[in-house]
Amino acid sequence: MSWNPALEPGCPDAVGVDAIETLIVPRARDIGGFEVRRALPAPKRQMVGPFIFFDQAGPAELLTGQGIDIRPHPHIGLGTVTYLYRGDFHHRDSTGADQVIRPGALNWMVAGRGVSHSERTSAAARGGPHGLFGIQTWLALPESHEDIAPMFEHHDKAALPVIADRGVSVRLILGTAYGERAPATLFSEAFYADVTLDPGCRLPLPDDHEDRGIYVVDGAISVAGQAFEAGRMMVFRPGDRITVAAGERGARLMILGGATLGGPRYIWWNFVASSKERIEEAKAAWRAGNWGQGRFDLPVGDRDEHIPLPE
Repeated sequence: MSWNPALEPGCPDAVGVDAIETLIVPRARDIGGFEVRRALPAPKRQMVGPFIFFDQAGPAELLTGQGIDIRPHPHIGLGTVTYLYRGDFHHRDSTGADQVIRPGALNWMVAGRGVSHSERTSAAARGGPHGLFGIQTWLALPESHEDIAPMFEHHDKAALPVIADRGVSVRLILGTAYGERAPATLFSEAFYADVTLDPGCRLPLPDDHEDRGIYVVDGAISVAGQAFEAGRMMVFRPGDRITVAAGERGARLMILGGATLGGPRYIWWNFVASSKERIEEAKAAWRAGNWGQGRFDLPVGDRDEHIPLPE
């Protein structure tokens, strides 16, 4: 299908580089030989639409027997999105979900009032050398849904809409864009997509969302003639018509955005909330450890350990 028939190949950018409202260079940190790059929240930008947290994990090469073990930990007030390019994660959570995610699929966990989960490299992957590369992001929930019951959805790669045309491929992970809708249940307006561009090919950003951003995963893109390499996030001014072009090696991007929420969010450790009081209540509940009797339980099948509340 032709997903943007009005765009002529090679047409000039109709926007200046000042349309980039914020340029974010992610902070890198090593967690035991495994690098994580965090783009959101940033000093000059807390959110892009409802997206409040954005981590690139890897790429990393792991030896036989090695793996990632993120022990059970809690969340409130957000939805977590796990999307992989390489490797796998075995997700377990306190809703009873038990799901291995692989490249191109979606794990969508809504914390609501409170959930705990773990993510570990699967036993099958540990059986030989393997890699891991992916993105995890959080969407803050609107105030009307901060206290809903936690839920989990998995959507296979084949269930996510793909829009492809003239060297451009867009896999829609969440929300609505380019006339398509992804299957996951959302509680506010948003879009999130995995984009691959052949060398020189061009992508118009959706112009029906208030906030819009691009994260360059691989390769490079140009905006108004200025190049941006991998590991950069650009957030654009609302209302501008934006088209980006891939460099000579092509590009892989994550595009994201949506409507701004009704107010800022407080974020502490793994908790997101519209008030400090909600954060304090969640801290007390996790510290108490009354699993299954109060706000939090531990994941089914992974209850032998957990990450304690930071001091």
